[in-house]
Amino acid sequence: MTDLEETQAQLFDRRMLEALVCPQTHATLRYDAERQELISEAAHLAFPIRNGIPIMLVDEARDLRAAD
Repeated sequence: MTDLEETQAQLFDRRMLEALVCPQTHATLRYDAERQELISEAAHLAFPIRNGIPIMLVDEARDLRAAD
């Protein structure tokens, strides 16, 4: 993990996971600290976290199926 990634990881408050859900399926999310993403297994989407702020827009999410 680079210094920038480490700083960004410190900015994201994991307690936010209790309130955040996938905007498409309303399923719970999993935090991937290494990639700085919130993962929706149900929607197969990874939502980026930029400067500690989750970007919960489907258009901004990475399609996990495309990575297979």
